[in-house]
Amino acid sequence: MPYKVRPAVVGCAIRPAITGRDRSLEEIIYDISQAALADAGLTIEDIDGIVVGCNDQFDGRAISVMMASGPTGGVDRDILSTPSSSEHAFVLGALRVASGQFRTQLVVSWSPTEVSSMSEAQRLGADPYFHRALPLDELSAHAMQAGALNHVWPNAWVFAETVAVKNRRHAAVAWPDPSARPAPGKARWPLTDRMTTEPVTGAVAMVLAGADFVAERGFENPAWLRGMGWATEAAFLGDRDLSKAPALEEAARQAYEEAGIKDPAAAFDVVEITDATPYCELIAYDALGLCPREQIAARMAEGWFAKGGKSPVNLSGGVVTFNPVFCTGMIRIAEIAQQIRGKAGAHQVEGARLGLAHAGSGFALQYQSAVILGATPKGDAP
Repeated sequence: MPYKVRPAVVGCAIRPAITGRDRSLEEIIYDISQAALADAGLTIEDIDGIVVGCNDQFDGRAISVMMASGPTGGVDRDILSTPSSSEHAFVLGALRVASGQFRTQLVVSWSPTEVSSMSEAQRLGADPYFHRALPLDELSAHAMQAGALNHVWPNAWVFAETVAVKNRRHAAVAWPDPSARPAPGKARWPLTDRMTTEPVTGAVAMVLAGADFVAERGFENPAWLRGMGWATEAAFLGDRDLSKAPALEEAARQAYEEAGIKDPAAAFDVVEITDATPYCELIAYDALGLCPREQIAARMAEGWFAKGGKSPVNLSGGVVTFNPVFCTGMIRIAEIAQQIRGKAGAHQVEGARLGLAHAGSGFALQYQSAVILGATPKGDAP
């Protein structure tokens, strides 16, 4: 879609795992908001509006945005909330800047683990007549998706194991202290324990600004929004082919068309995929046009998706390393923003100019988004 104003990410803060009980949720939200503002060199007075992505069930309170208004700086300032997913908060913030009605936006999302049962909190978001009775949570849905992929692609489990090893190897670079990484998650057939990880508390925030504000303030390395798209699968799992991701295909089509991407397999310096399980990453390779299934074996053997490969994926370690459930999608976008800005730390890709973030959430990744960020507002793309 044409933008009246081109948005860019000018500040970012990612906390994929927050340990300890010394900070309340309100303090965590304040800390992450202030960290993103500080990274941008701005104060809350420079922010025209705020968008938050939060989940009442996970937060354990009704209308969680009311609690968040204070710590984000939303008192006496325009603030909106989206409860569907964290990545939708990013989309909404970007569209507000692109409309020309706001020069800046602070986008914040978080995911605590204070509920007595994360599984039960997720079950409450399922269809009340069929899915709650199963009972259905996100891990169960991901396991069913893995089973569906194994059914149509008998060797999928071999590649899923390879993806899990790759991402955990990347995590050892991005997060070298093993004590800082959570234990493997629960095994739920056909998922093994090293294909999942226990949910953790996490938070993420980004500062978005329009082109005129970027020029006015002289930001050196903004990550420009080159394209984005989003789509949603049917809520009823029986209406879906879980071995495919048509909503992600549509989201990618929108983003590629907007960014002028003709060959996604060759276009990106770095990619982040929501690997809620390695099977999710395998499905995304195909849906995003990064690699058709019949070529995955050869490209994995060549190290195509690994550090130093032609299209490195999840150098951050991905969701299989840290899973702050509700805000994992927005973290994928933030990771790409940091790569383009040259601030990704130990897992930085030198000279990264164009990156792709896949943000997925919900049961078997019902919500799908694709976001392309670049070092320039426009440019030729493969």
